[in-house]
Order: sequence, then C-alpha cells, then structure tokens
Amino acid sequence: MRIVDIRELSVPLEGEISNALVNFSSHTVSLVAVVTDVIRNGKPVTGVAFNSIGRFAQGGLLRERFIPRVLAAQAQTLLAPDGESFSAHAVLRAAMANEKPGGHGDRAAAVGALELAIWDLNAKLAHEPAYATISRAAGRAPSQAPIPVYAAGGYYYPGNSGDSRTRLRNELMQYRDLGFNAFKIKIGGASLDEDLERIQLASELAGGGQNLAVDANGRFDLPTALQYAEAIAPLNLRWYEEVGDPLDYALNAELTRLYKGAIATGENLFSTIDAVNLMRFGGMRAGLDIFQMDAGLCYGLTDYMLTMNALEANGFSRQQVYPHGGHLINLHIVAGLGLGGCEVYPGVFQPFGGYSENCMVANGFARPTEAPGFGLEEKPVLGDVVRRLTGL
Repeated sequence: MRIVDIRELSVPLEGEISNALVNFSSHTVSLVAVVTDVIRNGKPVTGVAFNSIGRFAQGGLLRERFIPRVLAAQAQTLLAPDGESFSAHAVLRAAMANEKPGGHGDRAAAVGALELAIWDLNAKLAHEPAYATISRAAGRAPSQAPIPVYAAGGYYYPGNSGDSRTRLRNELMQYRDLGFNAFKIKIGGASLDEDLERIQLASELAGGGQNLAVDANGRFDLPTALQYAEAIAPLNLRWYEEVGDPLDYALNAELTRLYKGAIATGENLFSTIDAVNLMRFGGMRAGLDIFQMDAGLCYGLTDYMLTMNALEANGFSRQQVYPHGGHLINLHIVAGLGLGGCEVYPGVFQPFGGYSENCMVANGFARPTEAPGFGLEEKPVLGDVVRRLTGL
C-alpha cells in the first residue's frame, strides 16, 4: 500500500464579507487530495482535506516543498505499524524534513491540510467516519454524543448601504430557524456606539448575553480593548474573542485581570509551543476562558493532540476548546477528541463553511454523519470541487 499522488487546488471563497480587519472576498483555501494504490469499486481510495478558513491557500509551499518530500519518502516508512493504514506522524515528519524550528504561519497551514488528508484517508480505509478514527488514535472510545454548536456570523458587508441592523436581525433569525440557539458576531469594524447597538440587538435575538459571543479579530490595542470590555460587561456575554494581536500575551493577561467575563483566543496560534506560551503568559483562566486553536492551521492533528495534552497538563480542560473554523473537519475533530464545541459558518465561506445536508443542527447541537472520512464529498458544491480535484 502506498501513496501514488498528492494534489492541491486553491479554491476561492464565495461572497463578500469582512470582519474588523479583513475582507474575505479575495481569500482562497488549499484543498489537498492524497491518492493511494488501493482500489475499491474501480477507484483509488483518496484522502481529502483543507487547511482552514480565513487565510490564503498555500499551493506554492505545498507543491514546492511538502508534497515532493512525502512522495519521495520510502513507501513503507509512511505506513502505520499494522500496515493497514498510514501514519499521520510519519507523513508529517517526511513533509517537515530539513525545516528549521519556528516560523510557523503559512507553513503550519500548508502541512495541516496535507496531514488532515491522511486522517480522512485512514478513516476511508477503515470504512468509518473520521471522528471514530480520531477517537481511537487518541485512546478514546468513539462517541455519537451531539456536539454543542453556535452560528458564527454578524459580519460587516463592505459597500452595503442598507440598514445594517435589519440585515443583522434577518441573518440571526435565519440561523435560529436552522436550529442554532447561540451566535457570535463581529465587532471593531464600526464605532463603539454602533457596535453596542448591534450587540444589544443580537443579545435580544439570542435570548440573552449568555448565548452571544463577540469577536474583535485582533484589532484592539489595550485601551480600546478595555473600553469595549467596560461597555459589554453588564451584558454577561458568552465570551469576548481575540481582542488584540494573538501574540500579545501581556495584553491578554491584563484583559483577563480586569474583565471578569470569559475571553477567547488562539485561532491564530500555529503550534503547540504557541499555545503553551499563551497558557504561561496570557492569563488564561482554568474553567472559564476559551481556547480556539485550529488543527488545520497547526500542522494537523498530530501536533494538535500534543496541544490538548499540554492544556490538560497545565490545569485546563479540553471542554474549554472550541476550535476556530466552522466546517465538517472540525466537527469530527471535536467529536473525536471530546472538545467543548464547534463554531459553524452557515451560508458563508462557501464552499467550505457549514455542514452537509445530512448533518442537521437541532436545538444548538449537531453530530457528524457516518459517511467514511470527513464526509466532504457529501457537501453540496464542495463535493463537486473535490471530484474536480480527484477526478473521481
């Protein structure tokens, strides 16, 4: 059994939305396919994954460095000890040959897409959903327990001259109709007064601040962060997210000292040591604050499992982990590792955001389907893109 080809396709995101810093209309995502010589029903068994949403595709890095290294590796060195699956750790090691420590960033996302495709591949080889494969690899019993999910939305719409409050109301009511009872909206892209109006409206639609999180996407300096914190404190929001630069641990620590509500951060940390430094220096509070590291941006699940172990070794619970990235891959990861819950991108960041038609949300909960692997082929439009990449 061997890998015979690895392909990458840079796929543009659909729609024109923005947060406080970024207009996503020009963003792309790397979709990776790992093709094997195992033939079933006349077709090669192929693992497929993508890195995550909110950065750019890493096609150049994948094609120039990481894919050639894996294809050049001796076939038997990439197999798991049982010879019936591939070793994600061995594939990661081959991809990272001769890379220096540090300098994570886009490199971590490129390798993350490739490594996650191995998990999809192994689950397909085992005829099971990815969450089951992930659970066993982590020493856990696979569980079909429903996962708490929330709808991430409330974006700003560049160039839109309509009533932003009406648009926000309609958006959140649509999410509610889809089965969500908790939401997250963007802040920092308007004045404080305007943002407070949006927050209060969203809180009412959510049934109270405990069902609403707000996300500044790293825009604020400390004075602005504290100004917003003081303004939103009476609303008792679910959490206050990514307030400043993700590597400004001193800002994060000062915020957690002065703001008594939960904060959330970590989506733009790309390695286990980044997350450990957040635990050491960022003032994160056990049982309260939320970690949002994303396996697709962190070299994949091999490194991500080390991060989960580090969290628990430092007194935190994996129930405090809500990964960034509202898509099917992370739903399987949350189910497989027993994490706190998932964000979902219903109707945005297509074709990657949200779930397949067979993966229903009800009363704020969802569970992965039993389709082999991550089930990306089941998702409308994304399935077509996958077939275009794989030729299957």
